[in-house]
Amino acid sequence: MGVSKIKGNYLKFFTYLVVIVLINIVGVTLFFRVDLTKNNIYSLSPASKKVVETLSEPLSIKIFFTKNLPAPHNSTERYLHDLMEEYAAASGRLFNYTFYDVTAKDAGLTKNTDRNRQLAEDYGISPVQIRIIENDEVKFKKAYMGLVMIHGDMVEKVPAITATSGLEYQLTTAIQKLNSKVSALLSLEDEIDLTMYLSSSLNDVAPLMGMDRLSMLPGEVEKAVEALNTKWLGKIDFEYIDPREEGGAEKIAQKHNIMTLKWPKLPEEGIDAGIGCAGVVLAYGDKKETIPLITSVDLPIIGTQYQMTDPKELEELFSETMESMIGINQDIGYLAGHGTPPLAPGRAGMMQGRPQGEMSAFNRLISQRYAIEQVTLEQGGVPKGLDCLIIAGPTETFSDYELFQIDQALMQGTNLAVFPDAFNEKMPQQNAGYGMGPRYIPLDTGLARLLEHYGVTVKQSYVMDESCYKQTMPRNRGGGEQKIYFAPMIQNAGINNTPGFMENIKGLVAMKISPLAIDRQTIEKNGLKSEILFSSSDRSWEMKGNINLNPLYIRPPASDDEKRSYPLACMLYGEFPSYFAGKPLPVKEAGEDELSGEGRADETAAALAGVSAENRFIKKGKEGKVFVMACSQMLKDNMLDARGETTNATFMLNVVDHLNNRDEIAALRSKNQTLNPLAETAPFTRGVIKLFNIAGLPVLVIFLGLGVWMKRGSRKKVIKMMFAQDR
Repeated sequence: MGVSKIKGNYLKFFTYLVVIVLINIVGVTLFFRVDLTKNNIYSLSPASKKVVETLSEPLSIKIFFTKNLPAPHNSTERYLHDLMEEYAAASGRLFNYTFYDVTAKDAGLTKNTDRNRQLAEDYGISPVQIRIIENDEVKFKKAYMGLVMIHGDMVEKVPAITATSGLEYQLTTAIQKLNSKVSALLSLEDEIDLTMYLSSSLNDVAPLMGMDRLSMLPGEVEKAVEALNTKWLGKIDFEYIDPREEGGAEKIAQKHNIMTLKWPKLPEEGIDAGIGCAGVVLAYGDKKETIPLITSVDLPIIGTQYQMTDPKELEELFSETMESMIGINQDIGYLAGHGTPPLAPGRAGMMQGRPQGEMSAFNRLISQRYAIEQVTLEQGGVPKGLDCLIIAGPTETFSDYELFQIDQALMQGTNLAVFPDAFNEKMPQQNAGYGMGPRYIPLDTGLARLLEHYGVTVKQSYVMDESCYKQTMPRNRGGGEQKIYFAPMIQNAGINNTPGFMENIKGLVAMKISPLAIDRQTIEKNGLKSEILFSSSDRSWEMKGNINLNPLYIRPPASDDEKRSYPLACMLYGEFPSYFAGKPLPVKEAGEDELSGEGRADETAAALAGVSAENRFIKKGKEGKVFVMACSQMLKDNMLDARGETTNATFMLNVVDHLNNRDEIAALRSKNQTLNPLAETAPFTRGVIKLFNIAGLPVLVIFLGLGVWMKRGSRKKVIKMMFAQDR
């Protein structure tokens, strides 16, 4: 009997073992996993799947990551492995990736790791310095944590991957950009002309200006063009011109807006008076861009300093400029003029010593996804085909004809992102009295008429909010915190997370923002739909009339009846009716026809007076969107970060993507948002919760213990009674 039982146990053991092995084999061939996170942050997004599924040529990713790194970098490597597997599973045969071992062994570098390190350096992947803790000591270590993507002859690199947050968005948008670049290059009909103008006469004075290597620059430019041609399918035609003849440098400089340098005769240096120019001109079709080769900066006391363009930056500089020229990214319009803040000059502008401006972060973030086209209503109007036009903080009045151009662009399908300011902030003059603050002059640019026609009114006031940003005060001013009431902190409760592009936006910061009045009757009458995207807290109020934003003089209203929530941003959807329907059509000042631009003689106009002109404008537009937020400050550098990691930056980019019908990219960007604040509670509620945690839980445990003790006692009595009856 015992032997039989032992045999049965062994049989069960081997049966279970075989079952476990078979389950593991099935798991290898039929692998799946379930992502239980709310935003599916560990699963590939639909946008990522779509991008890799539509690859036109093989995409290879080479990953250089040092192994056995401490936390949190080891989790980054694991996440990168999982992400690559997800991409490969979604794409098929055109996607492949390789991890390269660049880790130094105990006895030093092996031939294999040495070769992999050299390969990483060739691709421009250099080690980054990370901080680690070993044996209770803080140490610094260099580690490779980058990758390169090769698509056809195109190469895109991510030199440093230090966190998992936003990594999928970064890789997916890079793959999409590579795919678009290959398609754009294959469709190019003509070559891109890259002409370098550099006067050899500059070589005489260059050493005196601190540019000893200027004579070597033509060779460096040619080398950069050769490297680019291998990636750009040989589409670049390079030419080097040395303007030597008299007057040649000045003519070229005027034609292409190239920097010129003039110098007097320097007898002690043996240099005659002369003139020279230096610059690179890129041209494709009717588009032309100029890149400086010498920059100048005026410094106090020191004087003017000159600097030659770094040869190492030439390749990247040329590539960025050409990408913008051939339209690899989708076009987006930005209204220039009318007092709107200028976008920061591009990299070329900064090299010329021009200031970056107030919107350099916004410009950089948008330029990574779109090709920004400056729209000037005085010259040509709104180009057809734009998916979105941004109008940010105009201060000058629009003529009726300019409003007509904006109105008709909306009718033709161009979505609008409007950031009108209620006031024009005027700083006091230098000779004004001490302590004079800025003046806030009410603005009436004419845009309000269009917005009111659609159902949105911008109030002539600023929103103050007790839920606001708190500034830390220095010790010499008493320390503590100072509430900045005109910088509302938008809590999660005031944010509408229903639209997909708003789903993971949990908090925002605004500044100098005006409330909106939403006219539901007008919106319904126009057949439109509206969504309020976020509002201030119920502890906010309006400041109007005499505006004074000095925090020391702002006091909340004494009565809570004067406080309420105000809508601060909204989105309108639908087929918008034209503001000019049933009204005389405006014309240009010169009298040209408002659409064709062709003038007519008086006698011809008289002869055609009876001709119907119903088709001269669109009365009711296509399906469109209008975003309104009365705060151009939201686009400036003090409200956005250049890396796009804050919720403010995510919100603004998501709005632009939504207006350009790229909701899947907006959802991908906000997928890894880490801001998830707790719901705001009243002091009484917090006290009750604290009391329950301190005293309530122990009391609850005591009562639970008493209950168990009483139940056991009752059970003992029942058992005794049962045995007593049996006797």
